Amino acid sequence: MYFDLTEDQKAIRDATANALHDLLPTDRLVAAFDNANLNTSIWKQLVNLGLVATLVPSIHEGLDLDLLTLATIAEQLGYAAAPAPVLSNALAAWLLAHGGGAEQQDRWIKSLIDGSAIAALPTLEGETSTLTFTDSERVSGRQRLVEWGGAAHVMLCSAAGGGLVIIDLRQSGVQVTPVESVDKTRPLVDIEFQDVHAEYIPGAAKLTERLRDARLVLSAASAFGSAMRALDMSIGYAKERKQFDQLIGSFQGLKHQIANVAAELLPCRPLYWYAAHAWDAIPEDASRAAAMAKAHVTDIAVRSARLAVEFHGGIGYTWEYPLHVFLKRAMYDRTYLGLPMRHRERAASMAGW
Repeated sequence: MYFDLTEDQKAIRDATANALHDLLPTDRLVAAFDNANLNTSIWKQLVNLGLVATLVPSIHEGLDLDLLTLATIAEQLGYAAAPAPVLSNALAAWLLAHGGGAEQQDRWIKSLIDGSAIAALPTLEGETSTLTFTDSERVSGRQRLVEWGGAAHVMLCSAAGGGLVIIDLRQSGVQVTPVESVDKTRPLVDIEFQDVHAEYIPGAAKLTERLRDARLVLSAASAFGSAMRALDMSIGYAKERKQFDQLIGSFQGLKHQIANVAAELLPCRPLYWYAAHAWDAIPEDASRAAAMAKAHVTDIAVRSARLAVEFHGGIGYTWEYPLHVFLKRAMYDRTYLGLPMRHRERAASMAGW
């Protein structure tokens, strides 16, 4: 069976790639990486492309598209090392559009789409949270490793007994502590709550698993994009760097190594494509496919980016050369939301192994 992106999906992918190329040229990547704060100029321009509205139904002024489209956007965000919370806002807006109450939808969806509000999505794993609910709408405790939590206005997190709650982070009783992370383009924080107001999202319980699966697919897509950028940088470097008056790309050993990386990495794209398509159209296989994509693609991405550093020799290890940015993004995607071993175990269990 022939499977490819639609013409509309290709157009969105290419428009995203072109915009990111202009916003984040190679000579600006290290400076963008070193700045752990949200770059409001880049954020505004990405919002203006409509990327955040990808999954939101048209009734809420969204584009009403699918996860496969958002995954192709995630690949381009990884390829450019974009320091912007596009994916967290897109998923938060999707979840509220399908599971939020009317007041929650009116309050948050438009502001999430236009970028005036930023959403944080914690890992949703129990070991990162010590939240306790003193009553149905008051919460205290600590949520660890919150991506974009320092810039966020609102956070969606797991509720006691299942489901999700939404917490306005601008209220009193919220304390944010930055956390050192390998990837500065997606800064992490720990958040302490002292008897703060939390609202249950009434329809979120049935969407929690789909939210998790979507995040796994997007993590795989992002990692693939980062690894592809590292591979492309290696190919470009091999065509211009000389040793012994010869281009290093003419050396047989290097050619074989780069070819092996390409042969291992390129099949990862259809793997995350299928996982996204399953989320959209094959619900009975969505969770297994998402787990496999997260496990396999992020593993291969880290290995590919590590080899790319080796291909570059000494310059590949320097801070000023931006290759390390893509290795670190791939490492982040491999770790955040659970290591590959955990997701392989889940996939095996769902397959009945």
